[in-house]
Amino acid sequence: MNPSLALPALAGVIRGLSCLFWGLPLTLLLTAKTAVPDPFLPVNPLIGLLTHGLLLYGFHQLRHFQPQERIWVVSRERAVLLVLLQLALFPFAYWWARRPDEPYFQRGFALLLVSGFATLAATNFVLKRLTAMLPDETLRGETRFFVALNLRILAGVALLGAGLLLTQFGTPQPGVLWPLYRFFERIEPWQILLPALLPLALTMTLIWKTKEVVLTSLCRAPSL
Repeated sequence: MNPSLALPALAGVIRGLSCLFWGLPLTLLLTAKTAVPDPFLPVNPLIGLLTHGLLLYGFHQLRHFQPQERIWVVSRERAVLLVLLQLALFPFAYWWARRPDEPYFQRGFALLLVSGFATLAATNFVLKRLTAMLPDETLRGETRFFVALNLRILAGVALLGAGLLLTQFGTPQPGVLWPLYRFFERIEPWQILLPALLPLALTMTLIWKTKEVVLTSLCRAPSL
């Protein structure tokens, strides 16, 4: 990277990681709060524009760092598209909370959850590609390990979400799949948010450690 562009690019990475660090948990909490109506503390669904906008701004700030690395650019753009999909589906959390018996809203909310897990997985891929370009071997090793762990957990949670979504398309005939259908039928859509807390916490930890490494590199960079 051109030295004259290195410092602004690293500063953008720090800003972007800070936005992701706060945007991920705020988006999850807002989705859960919107899906559980509270007459004493109602949630305006327009707040979702702010939290998702924070995520979009965070990924946007990463665009100037190593733009020649195609795999890095593709991983970041994929994450942006998933955030946009999540934003488009976010109103279903508000509608489903008020009409939980409407199948259309149930399916939309289930798709929202699956897209949220996909966004978290895409963020892990972004962190993996980012740390691969940083000069900290310890951070690269930790990131590879925890990203692999997060992806396994998220794959399991996504399967739960897919099973929950399939139950919204009708009741199968009694048979081999009947016990599985009865299992998913007892699960409320918001309940599959709980297993996602562990990969969310691990992702936030990786974001924080990556930001510290970038900040250290920025402080040690020679003044231009």
